[in-house]
Amino acid sequence: MSAASEKGRIWRLAGAYVWQQALRWMHGGPLYRLSPQTGSPARLLIAPQDLRTADQTNAADIYGGNFLFSGHLVETRGASPFELEGEDLDWQRDLHGFGWLRDLRAADNRISRQNSRALVDDWLKHCGRWHPVGWEASVTTRRVMSWLAHSPFILEDGDHEFYNRFLRSISRQVRYLRRTINETHDGVERLQASIAIAAACISMSGQGRFARQSIRRLDQELKRQILTDGGHVSRNPWAMIEILADLLPVRQAFVVQGLELPEAMLQSVDRMMPMMRFFRHGDGALAHFNGMGSTPNDLVATIMAYDDARGAPPLNVPHTGYQRLGGGASVVIMDTGKPPPLSVGVDAHAGCLSFEFSSGLHRIVVNCGVSGRSNEMWRRVSRSTAAHSTAVVEDTSSCRFLNEKPFGRWLGTPIVSGPNTVLVQRDDDDAMGVRVAASHDGYKAQFGLIHTRDMRLSADGTVLDGIDSLSEDARGTERGEEYAIRFHLHPSIKASMLHSGTAVLLMCRDGEAWEFDAPGSELVLEESIYLSDVYGHRKTMQIALYGRIRESQSAAWQFRRTATAKLGRRASSEFDDLMQTGNLPFDEPDFEDDIDLDGSDTELDAVVKSED
Repeated sequence: MSAASEKGRIWRLAGAYVWQQALRWMHGGPLYRLSPQTGSPARLLIAPQDLRTADQTNAADIYGGNFLFSGHLVETRGASPFELEGEDLDWQRDLHGFGWLRDLRAADNRISRQNSRALVDDWLKHCGRWHPVGWEASVTTRRVMSWLAHSPFILEDGDHEFYNRFLRSISRQVRYLRRTINETHDGVERLQASIAIAAACISMSGQGRFARQSIRRLDQELKRQILTDGGHVSRNPWAMIEILADLLPVRQAFVVQGLELPEAMLQSVDRMMPMMRFFRHGDGALAHFNGMGSTPNDLVATIMAYDDARGAPPLNVPHTGYQRLGGGASVVIMDTGKPPPLSVGVDAHAGCLSFEFSSGLHRIVVNCGVSGRSNEMWRRVSRSTAAHSTAVVEDTSSCRFLNEKPFGRWLGTPIVSGPNTVLVQRDDDDAMGVRVAASHDGYKAQFGLIHTRDMRLSADGTVLDGIDSLSEDARGTERGEEYAIRFHLHPSIKASMLHSGTAVLLMCRDGEAWEFDAPGSELVLEESIYLSDVYGHRKTMQIALYGRIRESQSAAWQFRRTATAKLGRRASSEFDDLMQTGNLPFDEPDFEDDIDLDGSDTELDAVVKSED
């Protein structure tokens, strides 16, 4: 893509942003507050279920005025949390989103019910008319869904006046979402707003015309955002979790109310369920592509319980742009798609042709994933090509991210250019296994190179062969001299060099072993960072193959299973003991599992170089 074309896309996005902010101010500011208000619904008819997991131990902390959200603890010391100013923005969004109501409800006692009513009343008093964070579209959406889902708990033992204030506020918030939905961020945020509006309209009495409009709008958004093969237009597996967690309870509410289910709702759920299985490894975790971080296993398990078909996952999803290779107990999931559209590419990654590889319950090769920390440096690291298990030319990502001032501060950092052509060929053979050959031109404009990856997984899943090549296709603006092919390893895998540094032994917790070799390539075992661990960042290892394009434009490599798992839990326990004592049958890297999150850029040297 030319520089002029990139700048044109950036200016169009900037213009759309300015227009959205102007409309949001008009709808949320004085003009909206002075607009005539329509009547409130007379009563609530139904409360959609909340599928997200609750933690009742948080109820006592909230009652004591200790609010721990997004890694930030705020002690209110008797004041209303909604009167506080200057707190972390993510903390404020969690506070105003009221998702913590599920924790109070899980406690299921009179004190928690009274506490929930008092906090809702505090919000109505201090923020019911307007709040710069509390009335963000995404926050309003989450609050509407939370209030509806937990309305029986909130309203129990409440008086009639509180009931009316509660209903009037929900009606006002839904009206605000209805007026501003076209100005919300495209993608999951807009779809969730559509779901919240539809949920409110079927949960409250007297909606009539609004209910028909909201259902029609939800139908349109589902058709636009859920692709034919069930993936989301953003190509982010996390998007499906978020959408299904809200959509499934609304679908159930339709059934309970005796309403006809919209066609797009039926089709979308039926398509997304197999895609959830597509991205799952043997241990239940979803692959780390395009914004997917640690897997909320409890929520995923709840969502999958709604899957009536429970068939085998698809293998080829060309519309979303991924391939799945299966053999024996081994699974390979490969990114073979172009970057998503600019409007939904804020979280997209430069990971074309990267893959993840697992054997049974063991994830072996992974991408670094997404950091749970609100830190721009780590966010940039996770999105770079070097944080993925694929080839990197001159430590440069295969995509360009928006980071120009002043637009980056307003618009985020979507992908503005990347691979335009991704060619995929797949061969399934019962005897030979599955072969996928794919190529992308993300390095063509800058370096004049085409990256091709050809992989084959044997039918029994014991051998994974691959060849990566960088062929010259055209003259780029620069000359690429060096490349690296990276294979990031999961933290549970212990790696050591073998055969005088020509191979790598990979040991799993239960004794299963794999050997990696790459004849003729410079093979190095280096430190890496796993960003998607539920407990935070963890140091791990990566296998890197280095080469110079003038000398060799291709590298062949192989993963081969050399030992099966020992029987029973005892073997796994013995292996864990060995790791704890350090008496491993090979040299273990000298570092701790956890990483200092306050470290400087030097912490990143083993993974990626910071890119502008």
